Amino acid sequence: MTGDTPTSDYRARQAWLAVLARATLAQLEGRVPAAGELPPLKQVRPPEIGMVMLRGRVGGTGNPFNLGEASVVRCAVRLGDGPLGVAYALGRDKRRAELAALFDALLQDPRHHDDLQRSLIAPLAIAQAQARERTQRDAAGSKVEFFTLVRGEA
Repeated sequence: MTGDTPTSDYRARQAWLAVLARATLAQLEGRVPAAGELPPLKQVRPPEIGMVMLRGRVGGTGNPFNLGEASVVRCAVRLGDGPLGVAYALGRDKRRAELAALFDALLQDPRHHDDLQRSLIAPLAIAQAQARERTQRDAAGSKVEFFTLVRGEA
C-alpha cells in the first residue's frame, strides 16, 4: 500500500485493523512469524498506555454524552524500510498492541498480505461476527417489551 492508495484499500485496511483491535493476545501470538522470516522491526512508537473518552448517545441515536474513560494502548512499528504498522487496542496489554501493529505492517506487504488475510484476518472476523451474533441473540432473549394501556372514558 502506498500514500496514493484508493478508497477501497483504505476500507480494507480499516476492516483488518478493526479485526486486529478486537483479537485476543492468544489469537495474535499463535500467528507470529519466526524472527528469521521478518526484516528488522523498528519501534517507531513503543507501546504506550493512555486514556480515551468513550461517548454514548441517548437512546442509541440521540444527543451524544460522555460515558466514561477507558484505557487504550497505541503502538507503531516499521518492518525494515517497509510499511508502517499501527495499532490501538482497548485495555493495557502492550504486547497485544505491538502484535496488532506488526500484523498491520505485514498486511501492507504484498508478500504476506494474501496469506495473512486467509489464515488470520478471515478466521478472526468470522469468529468475532459469531460472538457478536451470540451476544445479540442472548440479549434479545432477555428483552422486555413495554406497552401502555389506555383507559377508556366511562
